[in-house]
Amino acid sequence: MENPKKHQTASASPVYFLALVVALVIVGVGFYFAMHDRGVALLAAGGASLVAVLVTWPLAASLASARRATERERGEISSTLTERLQQIGTLLTMISEQQLLSDRAKSVAFREKDREALRRAIREEMGAKDWDAALVLANEMSTQFGYTQEAAVLKAEINNNRTEVVRKQVNDSMSLIDQHTRAERWSQALREAEQLLQIYPNDEQVKHLPQEIENRRQAHKRQLAESFREAVNRNDVDGSIEILKRLDNYLTPVEAESMQETVRKLFKERLNNLKNQFSAAVHEEHWHDAIRIGETISRDFPNSRIALEVRDMLDTLRQRASRQAEVAKA
Repeated sequence: MENPKKHQTASASPVYFLALVVALVIVGVGFYFAMHDRGVALLAAGGASLVAVLVTWPLAASLASARRATERERGEISSTLTERLQQIGTLLTMISEQQLLSDRAKSVAFREKDREALRRAIREEMGAKDWDAALVLANEMSTQFGYTQEAAVLKAEINNNRTEVVRKQVNDSMSLIDQHTRAERWSQALREAEQLLQIYPNDEQVKHLPQEIENRRQAHKRQLAESFREAVNRNDVDGSIEILKRLDNYLTPVEAESMQETVRKLFKERLNNLKNQFSAAVHEEHWHDAIRIGETISRDFPNSRIALEVRDMLDTLRQRASRQAEVAKA
């Protein structure tokens, strides 16, 4: 479709040329009239028209040229803009394709670095003894990177290290539990086993520790009960009472009730023995022995009649022991 402005610009020159011809004709006619004394008005009008045409024609030509230049510039700008847009579209397409290629290239380029980072992460988890996290990372190495053989080696190493650490910790705890059981610290031994069970609830050896401790406790209880019966049978009163003090921590209320008669006889016999020993020490003037035996009676049998008598005598016995010591020094 033809541009109207371009058509107007193209038709401007013929119009001014026609105006110039008309102005010249008017000047010629006016000059003729003036020569024949018919007036100079027409000559003046023709001259003015000629001047007007000569003045405005260059201006119109300049404006037309400027308009044509502007139109050309606009056309060039439009053409350049269209070309640039096409270039930008082509460039964006290339960038998109290169980005896809770049992602794949980076995936390949950084594959080894990612694998090395995964190795370091596995080692760190192993160092922190977080075996489950280390196994998860080893599985990722197999599934994400496809290094099945290396992942299998790492899993074996993780399991071996875990087994070694678990065995060491279990053995250390077992050693401590043995110390507690030998010292008859059963509650401490059981607490140690429960702590270990919280850490390794699936370990077979650890699972059976509480029952093993209870079995040891019951075995020790049976041993004490047997030793007590043997001491009673050989009439070892002091030995029987010492064993009874240890056995008392293991007896149930029913078991303690069944042994009351035997225990009463033992303490009665021990009190009689202490009474005889005290009397003999006083009679033989072994004041220090008498004081020691009297204090034992007062401590172990505080509510007995003999304990009341002994407490009344202790001050006198101490005075005699002091004088005896002074005489010995002299």
